[in-house]
Amino acid sequence: MTRTAPSPAAGDTDRGARSSGSGAGRPGFLWAVPAAVFFGFFAIVPLIMVAVLSFAGWDGLSDPEFVGLDNWKTLLDDPVMLKSLWLSVLLTVLGAAVQTPLSILLGVWAAGHQRNRAVLSAVYFVPMLLSVAAVSVLWRAVLDPNLGVPAHATWLFGDGNLFGKQATAIGVLVFVGTWQFTPLHTLIYQGAARAVPPVLYQAAQIDGAGTVRQFFHITLPQLRNSIITSMILMVVGGLTTFDTVLILTQGGPGSDTTISAYYMYQKAFKSFDYGAASTMALLLVLVSTVISLIMVRLSGYDRMRSTMEGL
Repeated sequence: MTRTAPSPAAGDTDRGARSSGSGAGRPGFLWAVPAAVFFGFFAIVPLIMVAVLSFAGWDGLSDPEFVGLDNWKTLLDDPVMLKSLWLSVLLTVLGAAVQTPLSILLGVWAAGHQRNRAVLSAVYFVPMLLSVAAVSVLWRAVLDPNLGVPAHATWLFGDGNLFGKQATAIGVLVFVGTWQFTPLHTLIYQGAARAVPPVLYQAAQIDGAGTVRQFFHITLPQLRNSIITSMILMVVGGLTTFDTVLILTQGGPGSDTTISAYYMYQKAFKSFDYGAASTMALLLVLVSTVISLIMVRLSGYDRMRSTMEGL
């Protein structure tokens, strides 16, 4: 006579699943220890040191001297610093205004099934693989007023010196930033567009909605959270831009493109005033954090819930 093995109880099944590691329980705290140590050592500790130096006077050689709020008072009375902060915000806003619509359109297109889409997307993503310094050196050579393209196309570029006026110098910085970083944001939107349920488009087609209407009423609303994520990256990246200004304009003409990060570099490594530079760095961190929090709060991004939450 054949016996049927008793089926395991529900509790035994749950315990077996948890013990095998295939259950839905939360991972233990130990999994986060390596990342927490790395973040603490390379982010939190330097930030604390910068905060301490913002209340001290230090030339990098002698011992730091506590000066209280003198660095902050000097900073707030410095017209170049206030101008650099305004220029940082301006470049960030212009970069986001240009990159956001461009990367959304390219990302949605790249998520489709057009002919040769994969090849064209691969070529388009090449700038994302290059370093900021390499890209800046490349465009500095291309836009050189003596040997570059502007020198041979004066009918389009006037005297050819795009770095000689504030408006054109800012335009160059925005253009170079767009050329390099739009592929990154395009990749974000490409993944988000592919995650949109096809049934939404099928239902819209049945209702007679065209491509443009589908884009504005289905695609864009579904990309909402990706748009906020992308713009936060643009804000943080724009406010901390340094390499591009250092290589392309060096803060010129005059101080017309001297953004906060570049002015901080001048204070630290040219004037050897590390106390003032630390104050500027801390102020930049605070401004970036406040702007990011405002964007998250106003957009409702902090109330987003994932269907996989808790796993």
